[in-house]
Amino acid sequence: MTEQQADKETFDWERTYAYSVGMQAYVFGFPWVYFSELRHQWVVVEHDPETTPYAPLNYFWHARNLINADYTDGGSPNNDTLYSIAWVDLRQGPVVLSVPAVVNRYFTMEIAGMDSDNFAYVGTRTTGEVAGNYAIIGPDWHGTLPDGVAPLPQAHTPFALIVGRTLIDGKLDLDAVRALQDQYLLRPLSLWGTSAEVPIDRDVPKPFSRNDDPLADWKTMNRAMSESPPGHRLDPLLAQFAEVHVGPWQDVELASEATKAGLAQAASDARLMLDHASGALGTTINGWTFPPLTIGRAGAHDDFLVRASPQCMGGIVYNDLEEAVYPYAYRDAEGEPLSGAYRYTLEFSEADLPPVKDGGFWSVTLYANYNLVHNPINRYSIGNRTAGLNWVDGGLTIYIQHDRPTDPVQLRNWLPAPVGTFDLKMRCYLPAPEIFNQVWKPPGLTRQA
Repeated sequence: MTEQQADKETFDWERTYAYSVGMQAYVFGFPWVYFSELRHQWVVVEHDPETTPYAPLNYFWHARNLINADYTDGGSPNNDTLYSIAWVDLRQGPVVLSVPAVVNRYFTMEIAGMDSDNFAYVGTRTTGEVAGNYAIIGPDWHGTLPDGVAPLPQAHTPFALIVGRTLIDGKLDLDAVRALQDQYLLRPLSLWGTSAEVPIDRDVPKPFSRNDDPLADWKTMNRAMSESPPGHRLDPLLAQFAEVHVGPWQDVELASEATKAGLAQAASDARLMLDHASGALGTTINGWTFPPLTIGRAGAHDDFLVRASPQCMGGIVYNDLEEAVYPYAYRDAEGEPLSGAYRYTLEFSEADLPPVKDGGFWSVTLYANYNLVHNPINRYSIGNRTAGLNWVDGGLTIYIQHDRPTDPVQLRNWLPAPVGTFDLKMRCYLPAPEIFNQVWKPPGLTRQA
């Protein structure tokens, strides 16, 4: 037997093919896995609602206080707004989102499908300051809405996630924001115009456990895609995934042992790949990486790596760029990783400040592993609305380091860092076109001697 014949005898083509297809399928299907996990955790699993979303389907959970480092679910939460989050079930018909008049205050309701892609907005930019009732409509519903209820663009999956944000100006502003949150309401269209209570429904499936089953993510993905299928235009791609028993109405347990082995390895490797890719995609300017132009609705552009990695894994959902742009920095201006072992400055001249539209704002938030970092002054971000900063000639220098500055001026502008590695995310809400068109150049982080 020749060496080539021996290699052919031992090479497991079936496992390799399953691995190859599985890597692509995992990138495509990761949002269904992650959203299944978050939906179950936020709807079913009892925990402290002060720090983590917890509410039945078609009910809002409201963050009543600014998120702090006690929240550890990832997603790089912001520290400029109070969140209002809801999982919406559209299988029995539309659900009406009602909002009050929100005057002289930024707010937004970002609405995404189970694939992490946005499909609708309500808020300052899109619907203005007036009160309104807006129907969130599932993919298969056809009917007539009552007077006073405006349709939103149709959802592409029968479950949707609402991520609402309401601007807050510190603790003294809490009561005003909470009063607005109490007026953000969800009501099934079938109950519209009645006084009936919205049913309490926490019936969502538990994801399979990766700790117990190497095929768990595929089982979770298959079930979630059966419940919320991708659009028919993707049928040719799904047909290829089905060859290895992945996708809507597929059962991975029917696969051969070789295919199962390839898929198990693919799930492990692809998840790690997505984690590493999250900080590498986009356009980097002075150490700040601007997101790819498809982000927020990356799946609609067939940009599945962006959808899975920075959009979903990195942020759960990501605002449309006209709504907000989040440049992030994992490295300093010289390309070295950011670490609390060093001291950094981020120096904005007046001309360098992020250009945002009227009613918009900007901030710089520090994270480790997509979460806020415990620190002695409970400061997680600095921006144009932060009280007590030291501004010079219209510009601002931010001091980023682990140790408390001894200089009182630097202390006023201190953004505390952890001992280890960290990253920064700059949020620009209602950005001017030069930001979302990636013309504006932010200053880089300078490591101090």
